[in-house]
Amino acid sequence: MGLYDILFIGFIFIPVGLVTLRASHSVVEIVERYDIGCVPEPFRINKVSYIQDDSIPKNCSLSFKVPKYMKAPIYIYYQLDNYYQNHRRYVKSRSDKQLLHGQNQHGISSCQPVEVNNDRPIIPCGLIAWSLFNDTFTFIRNRAELKVNRKNIAWKSDREHKFGKNVYPFNFQNGTLIGGGKLNPRIPLSDQEDLIVWMRTSALPSFRKLYGRIEKDLDVDDVVVVHLMNNYNTYSFGGKKKLVLSTTSWLGGKNDFLGLAYVFIGSSSVTIAVVFTLLHLLSQRH
Repeated sequence: MGLYDILFIGFIFIPVGLVTLRASHSVVEIVERYDIGCVPEPFRINKVSYIQDDSIPKNCSLSFKVPKYMKAPIYIYYQLDNYYQNHRRYVKSRSDKQLLHGQNQHGISSCQPVEVNNDRPIIPCGLIAWSLFNDTFTFIRNRAELKVNRKNIAWKSDREHKFGKNVYPFNFQNGTLIGGGKLNPRIPLSDQEDLIVWMRTSALPSFRKLYGRIEKDLDVDDVVVVHLMNNYNTYSFGGKKKLVLSTTSWLGGKNDFLGLAYVFIGSSSVTIAVVFTLLHLLSQRH
């Protein structure tokens, strides 16, 4: 690679990186942590007993002010931190054949220890489905509810090719130990989009999953009140729960990494080209 090639890389990568960073910074994002604030004061010493006690109401309210104009659609995510969905035993605890084809006594041994209950198969089986996220959110602005569109939040390929249209939940969360959310037994798995989103496991211990979309603009200084049900147990392993509202740009969500990488590579290329040029000028052969 010649000197001009290195300079060319620098002059191309730096503008691309700056444009990418600008697109990322145009995204408006609101992040609110709620796992601690939604625990009543008397129970904060022992949060695990609070979340496991069904007699204690789990309803909670948050409020925040919109910092900048947010153009619809506004994407709603729940974020979990210190949650290792990439653990080997957890990732393998599922049956893709069962999710697509339905009840089958055979081929669900990978779902242990959540494969059968009372000698009947569990659909969907496995730890991933069993630990389904089940906090819920309702959004209020100016005393009017903001409707949340919860359709088409899962990948189309997953809905059509990985989850059966004639496969229904069966014997799910009927044991003595309940892991997370329940499923409507009258709705096929292909339409249970919360489950489909959850079953696509994350590679990192901090991740976001799409909950829905608000299809109305939010103006600057709008006050949004969130009524939520704090059902999901992250307290047993020191996890964190956050609610995220975010707009998008042509590049997607807010992420500075790609832009910074372009700028870094471009700047490095220009610097290297300048250094080699100076060395060439200062040490010419006579």
